[in-house]
Amino acid sequence: MIPVSEQLSCNKARFRALVTQVTGIQMPENKQSMIEGRMRRRFSVLGLSSMDAYLDHLFDGDTLQDEMPYIVDLMSTNKTDFFREPAHFKWLMHKIMPEHPTSQPMRIWSAASSSGQEAYTIAMLMSEYALQNPGFKYGILGTDISQGIVEEARAGVYPEEQLLDIPDALLERYFVMGHNSKGLRCGRVEKTLRDRVKFEQMNLIHGNYPVDKELDVVFLRNVLIYFDPPTQTRVIKDIADHVKVGGHLFVGHSESMVVTDSRLKQVSFAVFKKERAT
Repeated sequence: MIPVSEQLSCNKARFRALVTQVTGIQMPENKQSMIEGRMRRRFSVLGLSSMDAYLDHLFDGDTLQDEMPYIVDLMSTNKTDFFREPAHFKWLMHKIMPEHPTSQPMRIWSAASSSGQEAYTIAMLMSEYALQNPGFKYGILGTDISQGIVEEARAGVYPEEQLLDIPDALLERYFVMGHNSKGLRCGRVEKTLRDRVKFEQMNLIHGNYPVDKELDVVFLRNVLIYFDPPTQTRVIKDIADHVKVGGHLFVGHSESMVVTDSRLKQVSFAVFKKERAT
């Protein structure tokens, strides 16, 4: 008979391996406290007293399939901001957009969109550009592994403190201010802009993305750092397959060194241009 302490340790290791297998996010043993902190919300809802009890429920109670959406939601890192890493948006505005033919729609994918701030930042810039360039059209897709966070992005509602980095003119034009059910002041992306951005749930480690080819721009920022090197290489290759020759890939400021696809040439800090098809 396996001692209880050893069984508990095995269950924790099994859970960490499960998270990595499903999400690609590396979960070493030293993250166990973080894992339990995040999962506390879920096992409390189920009326369970501890993480150990939850793992028994998960692995011995035939509930793994039902619990996976909650695990993915809670284990995913969803830290983002409007105009995060602003140099990227300046490059988009001043280098990429002016060179794009106004007769052709610009197609952009925010591939780790979290709760939508990145995609809506891009949409505001696209909309502003369209005001100055009649006939300019664009489409934006935002994807994230967490279905719950995708639903938040679709709603487009953000606490007032999350709107501080948005220039006043854009805030006035693209947000409707009000109060949520708790009486806290918040802003909602106005409907016309929300309708220009499509959000879908997608797991980047699965490949075979149901996304158009020949995209003009892909933002793949601050997600590669959670993957091991082989997964990083595979995801970058799969993403690059969807970028047109002459199109651009943006990664997080700490991720430039992991972009080794020979089709991609670095043209600015954490900005890559696809120079050839194969």
